[in-house]
Amino acid sequence: MPEEVRDTFGFALYLAQLGDKHPDAKPLKGFTGAGVLEIVEDYRADTYRAVYTVRFSDAVYVLHVFQKKSKQGITTPKEEIEKIKTRLKMAEGLHHGKRG
Repeated sequence: MPEEVRDTFGFALYLAQLGDKHPDAKPLKGFTGAGVLEIVEDYRADTYRAVYTVRFSDAVYVLHVFQKKSKQGITTPKEEIEKIKTRLKMAEGLHHGKRG
């Protein structure tokens, strides 16, 4: 992943840890509320995405980071959405286990 993309994603995650939101962070479609956010960064001819959750007041979990391969326009492929859903459930389990 290009350094410029990593810098953008890193800054977005830093802001999330502070309770703030990167100007380019948007709720990921298909998830209830604004607890699952996505940052999309274009670099040259490639598009990269980082998906993370801020559903928990004391933790930010990165759910998936990937290079978008153009198959269906700007729509996130179903396989990627399923991976994000699975990882969100894992994060919820980890978080609840951590708390008690």
